[in-house]
Amino acid sequence: MSLPPILTTTGQVNDFAAELEKHPVIAVDLEADSMHNYQEKVCLLQFSTPDTTVLVDPLTGADLSSLRPVMSNPAIRKIFHAADYDIRSLARDFDMTISGLFDTMISSQFLGEERFGLADVLRKYFSVELDKQYQRADWSKRPLSPEMVRYAAADTSYLHELVEILEAKLIEKGRLDWVKEECELLEKVRFADSSGPLFLRFKGAGTLKPRQLAVLENLLQWRDKEAQRRDCPLYKVFGNKELLEIARQIPTSLNQMSRLSGVSPRLIERYGKKLLPAVLSAVELDEADLPVYPRGERRAKDPQIEKRIIRLKEWRKKAAKDLELDPGVLINNALLEELARKHPRAEADFATIDLLKNWQRKVLGEGILRVLN
Repeated sequence: MSLPPILTTTGQVNDFAAELEKHPVIAVDLEADSMHNYQEKVCLLQFSTPDTTVLVDPLTGADLSSLRPVMSNPAIRKIFHAADYDIRSLARDFDMTISGLFDTMISSQFLGEERFGLADVLRKYFSVELDKQYQRADWSKRPLSPEMVRYAAADTSYLHELVEILEAKLIEKGRLDWVKEECELLEKVRFADSSGPLFLRFKGAGTLKPRQLAVLENLLQWRDKEAQRRDCPLYKVFGNKELLEIARQIPTSLNQMSRLSGVSPRLIERYGKKLLPAVLSAVELDEADLPVYPRGERRAKDPQIEKRIIRLKEWRKKAAKDLELDPGVLINNALLEELARKHPRAEADFATIDLLKNWQRKVLGEGILRVLN
């Protein structure tokens, strides 16, 4: 397979955007560098029409704004596989919105595929083997090797044919509208606001007491600065599990720190003298200055609600088996809990269930009411 062209100038991108506007369907993907750099960014965009594949290199400084009207035009279908991260990244880096989305991963899930990663799907339908080593490659490095370029091109070059196969199967099962609704919702996703204390975005922080939380915040601030200085991802500086252990134990000396289980001597040897001041400054904080983890209103456990959740899960298991779908794809736990709490007694009550989608109401509504009443 010959290598696709890589566009590097604003003029080339503008001409290409004008060409894309002529196509009713385009396939899109991107490569980023979240595994290799402090500030993750989109490093490559891949586009395929039915006839050709073209790559766009945003790291050369080319202005990509001419692509915005194409991406936001609902009359042009955009095929992605697992679009969630891509949609968030395109909005963050280029202020691009996606309309007309068709996600082949969602389609595969709604067809009951047990393995729905792109490599799995391409292997099943086209006997194509993607080289997994490039999933973790550093896409910010230039020049790109011919192997990386071929890998990137393969991500979109089969999507047009794949859609034809999946869409026919979805129509046969009566599930195309399910995918359309899910895709319309997915178009609106964005990265969460990153302001506020770092512990708010740290898994496990909610289990800590205020003093431990102060230690964790200081450690996270140190790690963030160190990762920024080295221009590397946070995990390459210090792991989450180890930071949480230090915050829980609050060691006040290097000797205590070195005895912590789960924290390697190598890490303490390398970073202990830098971590200790972060711990000690949190230890010295007045009680009034300690952070508190924000918590929503605590709901008292209601035995009736718990019983309804159990009944709903038993019903979901059977319904998912009948539809040959993963139970979590059919209806997730958050929605089951909302249904159990709000306890709809008639179809009109579904209007109060925020998480319930239209396709779920139509397909599952009768079953839900039967279980709950």
